[in-house]
Amino acid sequence: MSANGQRGSIRTGAVIAALAGVTGAAYLIFRVGFHSILDSIVSVGWSGFALLGLYGVVNFTLLGFAWLALIPPAHTARATIFCWGRAVRDSAGDVLPFSQFGGMVIGARAVMLRGIAAPLAFGSTIVDVTMEMIAQIVFILAGLAILLAELPEIRSTSMVRITAVGIAVAVLLAGAFVVVQRRGFSFLERIARKLVPAAAAHAGELDRTINAIHARPLHVLASFLLHLAGWMLSAFGLWLALALMGTRLSYLDAIAIESLLCAVRSATVFIPGAIGVQEAGYAVMMPLFGLPAEIGIAVSLLKRAREIVVAIPVLLSWQIAEGRNALGVTAPTLRGRVYE
Repeated sequence: MSANGQRGSIRTGAVIAALAGVTGAAYLIFRVGFHSILDSIVSVGWSGFALLGLYGVVNFTLLGFAWLALIPPAHTARATIFCWGRAVRDSAGDVLPFSQFGGMVIGARAVMLRGIAAPLAFGSTIVDVTMEMIAQIVFILAGLAILLAELPEIRSTSMVRITAVGIAVAVLLAGAFVVVQRRGFSFLERIARKLVPAAAAHAGELDRTINAIHARPLHVLASFLLHLAGWMLSAFGLWLALALMGTRLSYLDAIAIESLLCAVRSATVFIPGAIGVQEAGYAVMMPLFGLPAEIGIAVSLLKRAREIVVAIPVLLSWQIAEGRNALGVTAPTLRGRVYE
């Protein structure tokens, strides 16, 4: 099959998966009851929804600093660039018809528009994503431990099996990222030097940038810890949404629900935006903690609405930056050594 044919098959598969997800979400809403879900959403109010939007901005900022932790000290004054780049990355992955990997490329491109050299933008993105994956594994394991401690009778259920699959997928992806960082780019550099000498310098610069980042283990550890805090903050977002609806749930239970949802999303990574999967996950998990399924679906729809509202100005700012770049009005790229 040609490259164009493969890309066409991938796009077709993504469209089919997305349509299946939308159909599943619509069925859930119909089955549970549209009016009961709508009542739960409306109970939050405009002020509550604004508070959820503020939570999203805080989360972008925290994750931006996790990315910034990997950047050389000479660039720490550019914290807003990496917080904005992280917002672009997540907004593109959550709202636009791109995979999460597409969002990563767009996020790296965004910080390049603000003057960060390409090897540093992409190299730090690769390490940042790896730290986030490893932190996610720890978060999922913590949530699974909480769930098994509170509800030992569900050990043989499909939810636990799906969680195990999600953990396995996350471990494999994180391992692949580590292998690529330690061996992949140097291997590509050797091949490029033989086949396309002009491309060897780019592969080599990226490899040297990643190696230099790993040479500062305390900064890599700081990135991991900030990402772990980010995952814990996602559980707070769930707790906050429920509190605004007038529903009480302990923070530990919120960790269990949110972490297992992360595992389910990892196991179904081929479905764009986890459409339908996220709604089903919340609808299944909430009753385990004494809450109705409609509350779970309402939380999921609120989460998607918040992502869209926050993403609109973020993506507009990215498009404006792209337009300025096309017109030749952009920040100068950092010259010389990209990692000092």
